[in-house]
Amino acid sequence: MNNHMDNRPDGNRPNRNNPGNQGPNKNRQSILAFLICLLISLVCLSFVTDMMSDSSSEITYDKFIEMVDKDQVKEVTLQSGVLTVVPKIQKSYYQNASYKVNQMEDVDALTKRLEGTGIVFHYEQPDAMGEFVSTMISVLLPTVVLFFMLMFLMRRMNKGGSGIMGVGKSRAKAYIQKETGVTFKNVAGQEEAKESLQEVVDFLHNPGKYTAIGAKLPKGALLVGPPGTGKTLLAKAVAGEANVPFFSLSGSEFVEMFVGVGASRVRDLFEEAKKNAPCIVFIDEIDAIGKSRDSRYGGGNDEREQTLNQLLAEMDGFDTSKGLLILAATNRPEVLDPALLRPGRFDRRIIVDRPDLKGRVEILKVHAKDVMLDETVDLEAIALATSGAVGSDLANMINEAAILAVKNGRRAVSQKDLQESVEVVLVGKEKKDRILSPQERRIVSYHEVGHALVNALQKDAEPVQKITIVPRTMGALGYVMQVPEEEKYLNTQKELEAMLVGYLGGRAAEEIVFDTVTTGAANDIEQATKVARAMITQYGMSQKFGLMGLATQENQYLSGRAVLNCGDDTATEIDHEVMQLLHYSYEEAKRLLSEHREALDKIAGYLISRETITGKEFMKIFRAVEKGIEIPENLDELPDEEVKTEEKKENQEKVQKPELVEVQVEEQNTGDAAVSDETVADETDNHESDSEE
Repeated sequence: MNNHMDNRPDGNRPNRNNPGNQGPNKNRQSILAFLICLLISLVCLSFVTDMMSDSSSEITYDKFIEMVDKDQVKEVTLQSGVLTVVPKIQKSYYQNASYKVNQMEDVDALTKRLEGTGIVFHYEQPDAMGEFVSTMISVLLPTVVLFFMLMFLMRRMNKGGSGIMGVGKSRAKAYIQKETGVTFKNVAGQEEAKESLQEVVDFLHNPGKYTAIGAKLPKGALLVGPPGTGKTLLAKAVAGEANVPFFSLSGSEFVEMFVGVGASRVRDLFEEAKKNAPCIVFIDEIDAIGKSRDSRYGGGNDEREQTLNQLLAEMDGFDTSKGLLILAATNRPEVLDPALLRPGRFDRRIIVDRPDLKGRVEILKVHAKDVMLDETVDLEAIALATSGAVGSDLANMINEAAILAVKNGRRAVSQKDLQESVEVVLVGKEKKDRILSPQERRIVSYHEVGHALVNALQKDAEPVQKITIVPRTMGALGYVMQVPEEEKYLNTQKELEAMLVGYLGGRAAEEIVFDTVTTGAANDIEQATKVARAMITQYGMSQKFGLMGLATQENQYLSGRAVLNCGDDTATEIDHEVMQLLHYSYEEAKRLLSEHREALDKIAGYLISRETITGKEFMKIFRAVEKGIEIPENLDELPDEEVKTEEKKENQEKVQKPELVEVQVEEQNTGDAAVSDETVADETDNHESDSEE
């Protein structure tokens, strides 16, 4: 299955459970408060300045002499070389206006000028202390007030490590019991992983019965598996089940642009955890800081290595008797540093793999418990049709089915809605605005019937479930749905060879009928080449190379890409082997279709008129053509008989079970040596993905 579903839907999960740590919102509030305080300080400074100063204005000495001559002056005060002139006529009743004049003549001359004018003249000594106090009040006081306001705000911003100066503080989100809203009841399809974690939770609840026999609490448990399988969900379930504090954070939250921040945050995290022991610390996506120090995996980053070294030191240093457990999750275990994976640090590696058939049924039941279902729903059929799907895929399918039910005006989800939701998730919605020309409809029809007919004629192929030529939004102009009869974990060589012939059946039908080929087989060729190369390089199914392993699988839980580990000459020979295998498969597909050309034409003609036919209808037409029966307009008139064993051997066909409901062309992986883990969409048999050109 295409499992590029983030087991962390939001990347950075919002923490609704710790209102004391609001992150950016808290910083915004602090900055706003700082600006308000600054504004208030400026207003206060202006007010103090106004109070300290009078409402005087400066005039020239000539103007002062003119006012004296015109008898407009009431009082004159001399202090420190400045004349303060109070006029007789005041503009305001509440405030005495005055003027400042610089002294331009000596005291004796000034005294003579003012004699006989009736003007009151005062001489005052300079007030040095007053000037000093005025300066202190007007300048230093606002500065001190502003400084203390800044200190207060910085403390608030740094509280919890979220502020500018708190870069070295841990950003772990603290949960307590039941706050996550998730328990082990919400986790299905991962019974082995649940059992391992339940043991750990039980140890924290009842340490006595373990320590009595000499057992110690594991220091750490590493959750490993593909995206979307429920690693983070399991960690949340542990938080919901444990009666101890639960610290959760992502590996990327340790590292910042400042050197040494990551190591500081690791120290702070473990200090906080030790204070709250017993407790559980969960580090999601630990490969962000735990990547190997080997240069092959991007080593040489001093900041990340310092963070890793600090983490290693802390995991070695804490006392397990206090009940401190480290949980971590990753889908890239191959890049983790060996020192991190050794016993004594991460004692347990818990595999959270793709669920099997039983697991998928349980997952569907969990996600469907709050959804209204009608009596037609068969979750086992849906589970069988979605081999390779992970929990997030199945949850999405249930949700899409509920949306479809509401869209169609139904109050309960039917089996038809579930089938449609599987198609929507795998190949997209029907693209109703794309109208194919009559010639393109014929080509697409023969292409898809070529796939279906070749698979029906092979004993080791999977039964056809549905054929359609309705374009889909993911680029497919048509597709064939196949569903396995049972869950499989191994593929035989004959099944893989039948798969190759099935992939190339569409291209073969185009060449036989139209004497040309189109771009519609691009995805088929890609998938066939991938399978053929895996057969030769990984599965030892080549006569030339025998049991020699020529490729290794990288990123097992992500892309699963195979990398050749052989010389250039051997790689060239591998290419020749792949070419020969594909050529043989293509010729076999053309042979089968040529021998059953009449069935190909009849089924393709019926598909053109109906656009979509079921696997049951396909087999009815095929059997009728093989028996020489004329195909009626209504296929219900044809007998719905079971195919006998003799017929199965004679025609080399595999008949679908009527009760199976959905698609699956994806071949199940064989442990480490899997064909590919790429969704049903990748193998939804035989897309016409490139036919849009």
